[in-house]
Amino acid sequence: MQQSEHILLESDIRREVPTLSQAQKTHAAWHCQSRLRRCRIELAIIDDYYLVVRVGRVGSLREYVLDLRFAEPSIYIKKHTPRRLISAALVMGALAAFSGWRTMSSASPSWYHAWLVMCASTTAATLCACVACAWRMTETFALYSVHGRATLLAYTGGPGTLRTLRKFSSKLASHIRLAIAQRRSSKAEYLRDEMREHFRLREAGVLRQEQYEASKARILAQHPSGA
Repeated sequence: MQQSEHILLESDIRREVPTLSQAQKTHAAWHCQSRLRRCRIELAIIDDYYLVVRVGRVGSLREYVLDLRFAEPSIYIKKHTPRRLISAALVMGALAAFSGWRTMSSASPSWYHAWLVMCASTTAATLCACVACAWRMTETFALYSVHGRATLLAYTGGPGTLRTLRKFSSKLASHIRLAIAQRRSSKAEYLRDEMREHFRLREAGVLRQEQYEASKARILAQHPSGA
């Protein structure tokens, strides 16, 4: 099969996928909201190997459906801890406590005023550092496509996100394994189906044009005729 045939197959994409309202069965559901970032995600596994995703800013969620046959079996997970910011917050907190103690114990009015100013400024800096730590301390999970390596789903939340996701992710992993059993046995046919899925997601606005082109190039490179 030639590369041109892969590209021509982009037009053969009118494949129906179920929506949440059309689903015959909902196997599991999960939702999470980050108040600090004002973002929310809602996930639901339907009809064995479809994942309904609703994600975005609170009040304006975008909805789409993923076919888990084209998802990597492993869920990408990453935690980020801003160690430098935490160290800075601890140092500023110690300075605020020290300057507060010196303010209370100072007998001279001039020194009292100087220590009071330092106490106020270090306390404000400590609060700013704590807010920055809360913003930068994140937990991220994502799903990627098998050969195209396109980002099918990505969400970044605050501490505790992955803990609440643990039970649902186990259920999701089992349904991805179930979906793998439904893949085409021929690699060429599977690559063609994966390209169709990427095209559908691009049309749905899930993938940007540059993401789609990059994933298409990776898929074509996997085909023997693309060597």
